[in-house]
Amino acid sequence: MGERGATCLDTQTTGMAWSVLAEVGRLLENLATKGEPGCIDLRSLPLTVADREELESLLGHGEVRVELDLAGRSEVWETAYAGAWWIRHRGAGDRIAAELISVCPVPDLLSTHPADIQAAARRLRHDLQQSRPAAGNESNETKREIPHV
Repeated sequence: MGERGATCLDTQTTGMAWSVLAEVGRLLENLATKGEPGCIDLRSLPLTVADREELESLLGHGEVRVELDLAGRSEVWETAYAGAWWIRHRGAGDRIAAELISVCPVPDLLSTHPADIQAAARRLRHDLQQSRPAAGNESNETKREIPHV
């Protein structure tokens, strides 16, 4: 499962996966007791390919998995530990550009921006105004459907 060009050192575990797992535990405790989120930038750590695979195995996969296609492909999944999310962004050539463990109720990446919500409300209001039949002209046979956007 390692990336192309892996060296012999990449196939060996260093114990870093267990250190990161312990840090995830501390962050989860902090989230549970103080409501404070936290994040671990996996790309900034000296993890081998084997360490990364071990960490993914230790954290496991939970019930939620999301794939996004924003400026490159991104994967977000909740680990087997609720509130601990693995976030992987891919860039050019489908190479991993960023990889994080985000400890929070829901990653910001999955939250809709308030400006997008306002634009959606305006668009739906406009669509309703354009699609609504004139008062008194509506019959059961001639009802218009709201366009799917």
